[in-house]
Amino acid sequence: MFAYLARRLLYSVPVVLIASFLLFWAVRIAFDPLAKLRGGRDPGALARAAERLGLDQSIPVQYWHWLTRFVTGDWGVSSRTAGPVHGLILPALGTTLQLIVWGVLVAAVIALAVGVYSAVRQYSAGDLAFTGLSYLGVAMPPFWLGLILIQILAAWPQELLGLTDPPLYFVGLHSPDGGGPLDYARHLVLPVLTLTVGLVASWSRFTRATMLDALTSEYVRTARAKGVPKRRIVTRHALRTALGPFVSVTAVDAGLLFGGLVVTEQIFAIQGMGRLFLDSLLAGDVFVLVPWTLVIAVVVIVFNLLADLAYAVLDPRVRLR
Repeated sequence: MFAYLARRLLYSVPVVLIASFLLFWAVRIAFDPLAKLRGGRDPGALARAAERLGLDQSIPVQYWHWLTRFVTGDWGVSSRTAGPVHGLILPALGTTLQLIVWGVLVAAVIALAVGVYSAVRQYSAGDLAFTGLSYLGVAMPPFWLGLILIQILAAWPQELLGLTDPPLYFVGLHSPDGGGPLDYARHLVLPVLTLTVGLVASWSRFTRATMLDALTSEYVRTARAKGVPKRRIVTRHALRTALGPFVSVTAVDAGLLFGGLVVTEQIFAIQGMGRLFLDSLLAGDVFVLVPWTLVIAVVVIVFNLLADLAYAVLDPRVRLR
């Protein structure tokens, strides 16, 4: 297992370096850090600014200087806020991590339950109902779903019950005074629900398919012929086989979600990675966009690594490859 882990870590290092260079190159090509200084400025002043920032050098040289500063903790200064970049990215990363953890946990539990039920009772009324709901969940865009949830679970109950505050908050993850666990939960429910619906819809269909494959495999038919109880076949044999691919898909999707929560964080005014990316993009803040992309790339690779490790734990045959 240690050799498997070491091999995966070694594979990840060049992947991170290649991904970070490609992302750096793409951002530098798309954005001009001196765009705000152009227009009426002395060309000599622009040249001095480019030399001071190292922009007069080739992109590989710029990347190397930026990477060496990045790994030593110098992430630069934002041109939008004039503050340190790490002071923007790290809190946003922590906020998005909270959304991802809660959303993935809730979605995984529900998707597994729905997927197993649908596979065991294939073509039953419940299976058909969950199939229809999953298609509906996949089809609903997050911005529309978030607004509908705000109206149904926050605005209408407050109006009908005459409450001073809505039962569920829909701005940020904390009240201005900090609040306690209950305040945190009231802020968390709506964005997590918005995130969970789509994940449950897709993951439950995936679980149903993998469970059906497992339930029709030869070893399950052999177990049935030996008289093994149905519940034990489902929980000890088929579900264990289906968990490997499910964990892999869950980990990969969780990594990709870090950069894809722009809509959800914008609807609920959450200062996470998605909203930071949007604000930096609109402001042309290349000094935030470059480290932002690298952090997201590292997070995605780390989650892929976790998926491989989880798969190896659930299926020991993987370690031998």
